[in-house]
Amino acid sequence: MRDTVDARSHFEAHFGRRSHGPRAFFAPGRVNLIGEHTDYNDGFVLPVALELGVTVVAAPRDDRTIRVHSLDLDQTAELDLDRPGAGRTGRWVDYIEGIAHIVDSRIHTLRGADLLVTGDVPHGAGLSSSAALEMATGFALLSLAGATVDRVALALAGQAAEHTFVGTRCGIMDQLVSACARAGAALLVDCRSLATEAVPLPAGPVAILVTDTRKKHALATSEYNTRRAECERGVALLGGALPGIRALRDVTEEAFAENTSLLPDPILRRVRHVVTENARTQSAAQALRRGDIAAVGASFVASHRSLQHDYEVSCPELDALVDLAVAQPGVHGARMTGGGFGGSTVSLVDESALDAVMAAVRDGYRSRFGVEPGFLVTRGGAGAREIEL
Repeated sequence: MRDTVDARSHFEAHFGRRSHGPRAFFAPGRVNLIGEHTDYNDGFVLPVALELGVTVVAAPRDDRTIRVHSLDLDQTAELDLDRPGAGRTGRWVDYIEGIAHIVDSRIHTLRGADLLVTGDVPHGAGLSSSAALEMATGFALLSLAGATVDRVALALAGQAAEHTFVGTRCGIMDQLVSACARAGAALLVDCRSLATEAVPLPAGPVAILVTDTRKKHALATSEYNTRRAECERGVALLGGALPGIRALRDVTEEAFAENTSLLPDPILRRVRHVVTENARTQSAAQALRRGDIAAVGASFVASHRSLQHDYEVSCPELDALVDLAVAQPGVHGARMTGGGFGGSTVSLVDESALDAVMAAVRDGYRSRFGVEPGFLVTRGGAGAREIEL
């Protein structure tokens, strides 16, 4: 989390002092432990919020104009709540405009605001800096308007903003965990009902290690949206044999095995990933509840191989980080996390082995790709909230 005193001084330098002072709001990025590409298939996910995220320093205006300055990019934009833009410019402001207009039209009438935005989630690392930006901004705008924040409604607004203003047909996971996470716990999410359960993380001696490939990914690409379309095609092909299914979440492993002849390649492999990943996610949550870290780690590795070969959203950099990690003593499991095609991996590592694991992974990755990976360790942060300035 950024230094809020520093953020306040930058706000006042850019927008001027206010008699009552601005307020500050924070929302976290996330790392998904397991349950990849299941959220938009109405399935199950098990993410953890990071201690890193996006901070929005905000003060109300007397009109319907939103002025926003990105401290990290040193860029400023101005939006009119009464005149929605077209979005999809490919710039950071698409997320601001999207969440503002969706919240204004669906949840609560907003007032104008001056916003200063800053964050410390690595961009392009697959740790959902975009959802953190949406949730922090939406939380700030609702609070300035005097509204009680419905966290699930806010998460749904963030998802709609990405669909409409950004062009990514994302699921609900990123926004929901950014809005609803509890410190020290993973959040098991049923992406159909939006029911959530906090699953406590082990207090020790196991750490969650996130490793950034330094290869940026872009989810608003044809590959991501193609995967979603392939899953929808799978539902259509299975519908005759399995009447009543609405999404791949409704397909059991047994039903899939009995109907593989209905699915041409690559639809078969896409469906197999989602069906088995839903089962792995629920099994991993059960293992986490009973403290069986070895079982959770085994689910991690199986998940990565499925994403690598069946869903085909991995890349050489992600595969190398996973292979390097699981070869080290003290590592219980590793997998890619996030949408894929770059970004980060997540590993379960004995705390006593962290330094040695990071050194071995750093050396091996640098020798192959000529760049050092980034590392961060998390123990699970809390969701969106107002913070003290």
